[in-house]
Amino acid sequence: MDKSGQDRRSQKPSGLLLLSVFTAVLGSLQFGYGTGVINAPQEVIERHYARILQADRNDTATGNLTQAASQQKDRQVVVYWTLSVAVFCIGGMFSSFFVGYLADRLGRLKAMKVLNVLAIAGALLMGLAKMGPSHIMVIAGRAITGIYCGLSSGLVPMYIGEISPTSMRGALGTIHQLAIVTGILLSQVIGLNSLLGNDRLWPLLLGLSGVPAILQAILLPFCPESPRYLYIKLGKEEAARKGLRRLLGTSDIDKQTAEMKKEKEEITKEPKVSIAQLFCSSSYRQPITVALMLHISQQFSGINAIFYYSTAIFRQAGLSQPTYATIGVGVVNTVFTVISHTYSWMSYVSMVAIFIYVAFFELGPGPIAWFIAAELFSQGPRPAAVTIAGFCNWTCNFLVGMCFPYIAELCGPYVFVIFACLLVGFTLFTYFRVPETKGKTFEQIAQGFRRKKSSSRQLKASATELEYLGSTDA
Repeated sequence: MDKSGQDRRSQKPSGLLLLSVFTAVLGSLQFGYGTGVINAPQEVIERHYARILQADRNDTATGNLTQAASQQKDRQVVVYWTLSVAVFCIGGMFSSFFVGYLADRLGRLKAMKVLNVLAIAGALLMGLAKMGPSHIMVIAGRAITGIYCGLSSGLVPMYIGEISPTSMRGALGTIHQLAIVTGILLSQVIGLNSLLGNDRLWPLLLGLSGVPAILQAILLPFCPESPRYLYIKLGKEEAARKGLRRLLGTSDIDKQTAEMKKEKEEITKEPKVSIAQLFCSSSYRQPITVALMLHISQQFSGINAIFYYSTAIFRQAGLSQPTYATIGVGVVNTVFTVISHTYSWMSYVSMVAIFIYVAFFELGPGPIAWFIAAELFSQGPRPAAVTIAGFCNWTCNFLVGMCFPYIAELCGPYVFVIFACLLVGFTLFTYFRVPETKGKTFEQIAQGFRRKKSSSRQLKASATELEYLGSTDA
């Protein structure tokens, strides 16, 4: 009785652990804010771009635009707006390649500190957009913010996965996704025309993305570096033990230290792992395939088609107030992360269907993809795995964001049938190939893949032997 009570108490997260996780996921909050903030004020920002472009042409004799010039202006507005949306993903795609390098070179904590400079710079460019060529400043600010988010979306799950006790890793890992969807919801609410999503205040709406970075910069000095990084990568055993004691709130850290020691011994037996080796080595091919497929399934579920274009989707469905329905999507999105032109009534069916769709997304592929790469790999290959998984996620994000309007135009109301068919395939893959990681150490997870590989080899050897015996009998 007393022992079980002690075990339960030992599983409770310490105050410092909660503070460290909260501080880390402020980067995830900014990621979500950057994803959702561009949706609600689309028409307002497009009108401003049009005014800027018209002003640039008002040096003509009459100051009026011809029909051809007006059409050219409209096309330019579309181009600049598309860039404003897509450059965020392009920045993330580019920077995700450097997650592993920064994580190992600077450490998890110091890397997050350095990244805040990018976040604040991007926010300032967008917040001061009206003081210069607005379209250029917004695009530049979104690009820099995307670079920040691409790095942060890899560093945050890595840091949380490494500081979390094995029994809490899954629960604490989902906080990364919770922070993302909270950021999306926050951007949708304050993006209302009555708040900041209007002609006068939209630059402030975009510039507020820097607030989480400022808060994170203030709190990071109070957080410890990842004990796994200190012990396994730098060989600083005493510093790692001190960090563990602070994070766990107990002096009984022998089990965690022994786990790190065993992991380090395993790593010394193998050479440094590059991105190419993840695919070439049979030891890593299975786990990296699982990690990438979960990231692909997350984005090709079509979730960001909702977050980028939900206002337009609801408007086409016949809703008179599509912005409020978009906020409803954000609310459902957040709630379930904690737990995911016909008849007039069909517009509400469409709205409810999207709410249910988002709810189940957050119960499944939403949170898991982000921390699965950190769980499936040990300390050695983990940075490379997180890097390639992040790049995969951002690339698929970009493809969905860029292609969805054209696919929707081609397929009409049946566009989500494509995503439904893809999800059937992803569900089958998850059922047959994705291992259970709950309550397992990194080494136990790696051993599970090794056993599968060994079983597969034995089956192949048996099949080859049977073929040989059959040919001999013949």
